[in-house]
Amino acid sequence: MMRIGLFLLTNLAVIVVFSIVFGILSRVFGIGGVHAAGGLNYTSLAIMCGLYGMIGSMVSLFISKWMAKRSTGTVVIDTPQNSTEQWLVDTVAKQARAVNISMPEVGIFNNSQPNAFATGWNKNKALVAVSSGLLQNMTADEVEAVLAHEIGHVANGDMVTLALIQGVVNAFVMFFARIIGNFVDRTVFKNEGDAPGIGYFVTSIVMDILLGFLASAIVMWFSRLREFRADQMGAKLASREKMISALNALRPAEQRPDQMPENMKAFAISSGQTQGFSIANLFRSHPTLDDRIEALRAYNPNQA
Repeated sequence: MMRIGLFLLTNLAVIVVFSIVFGILSRVFGIGGVHAAGGLNYTSLAIMCGLYGMIGSMVSLFISKWMAKRSTGTVVIDTPQNSTEQWLVDTVAKQARAVNISMPEVGIFNNSQPNAFATGWNKNKALVAVSSGLLQNMTADEVEAVLAHEIGHVANGDMVTLALIQGVVNAFVMFFARIIGNFVDRTVFKNEGDAPGIGYFVTSIVMDILLGFLASAIVMWFSRLREFRADQMGAKLASREKMISALNALRPAEQRPDQMPENMKAFAISSGQTQGFSIANLFRSHPTLDDRIEALRAYNPNQA
């Protein structure tokens, strides 16, 4: 689940910075035109939030690969040093050709748990990385299926689609955060002037963070849907049996404490889940392994 976790945290940080800049421009320089006499200009506010929200999402998208490498310590295989590295590069190259995308960068990161991720702003400028634990604990057939799953994320353009959805979510978050900020400023802090007061700025930033966290449930819902599609790609490029075997091989990892950096969990193939409905599961980036395996068993790669 690593791909999305880093994206969300980076996006949130960018939005908070934009919020501060937004406030300074409005308060000090009078730029933005979102404040009318006694309140907000909702049309201007909507335009400004839409612009800033989408920019924040795009910034997160464009730096996603760089952040992923730094966060996990991924070492890109420029020249294979052994047979395992050569096999990884060859397998990814074969799968990339099969789905008509440019060869991604291939890397390995040090983590005892079996995991992998793919990220990048463009399907032809992607990174596919596997953990040392995955290479040690899975068979070659299972690793092949995991790589195919990650290539599926790349070929399906999941990161770009995610960025567009996140941009829309950002816009709504910023819009409503400022409406709430204006309400608090006027009713709690009793600001009756035309210019926004400190209550507006503080409340807006706090609500950016709070509403941003709550709205991430929408992005996580999207992520869960895309996991099923990536599993299907794994079944097409490797085989359904190999993909199911790879998912079953992840079960022991769900019982151990996750050693993946917190900000990368939504990028990975593996994510611990609890069964049944819970509020926590609304913020899960992955369906349960049982749900994914059941969906694969009902899927026929030859008819897709």
